[in-house]
Amino acid sequence: MTAGKRIIVGISGASGIVYGVRMLEALRVAGLETHLVMTRSAQVALGHELPLKPADVFALAAVNHRVDNIGAAISSGSFATVGMVVAPCSIRSLSEIATGVTSNLLTRAADVVLKERRRLVLLVRETPLHLGHLRLMVQAAEQGVIIMPPVPAFYGRPQTIGDIVNHTVGRALARIGVPNDLHATWTGMSNPNASRGED
Repeated sequence: MTAGKRIIVGISGASGIVYGVRMLEALRVAGLETHLVMTRSAQVALGHELPLKPADVFALAAVNHRVDNIGAAISSGSFATVGMVVAPCSIRSLSEIATGVTSNLLTRAADVVLKERRRLVLLVRETPLHLGHLRLMVQAAEQGVIIMPPVPAFYGRPQTIGDIVNHTVGRALARIGVPNDLHATWTGMSNPNASRGED
């Protein structure tokens, strides 16, 4: 598998595990080799949010890495990938990534992606945000991280939670250069009064 076909997916313990699961599903359809690292907190959250077990999520990835295995392939810059998406990204993970003080494989892999100047997208899942959170986001963005909170868009008139999730996942994939048709694209707003010459 070439580097252009490898991508790292991190799933941390924030609410919104469905984003990571849907990301893995979409990447499988796209034909990419996914390298998954899922924190223990994420496995706990999974039991509260989805009718899935960790083994079900692991089965969606091409390769799974234990969160405590800091010697894994994805912990080295010599293991080339197109980048990494953390979906969802907890504030703790954001903090470690922003400061470079990593404590597990998820944040170590993200640090490697940054130092190798590859794309890193963080679906930071927290609200409201205090000043410390915002400063961490700025610090990460200054290093090249794409900060992308999973904020719903309604111009596509979503009908289900799945529609909302797909929109966010599709946009995140686009940020990392993976073509997809999961999200509606804005084509402009027509003015219903234009034919009558009204402002």
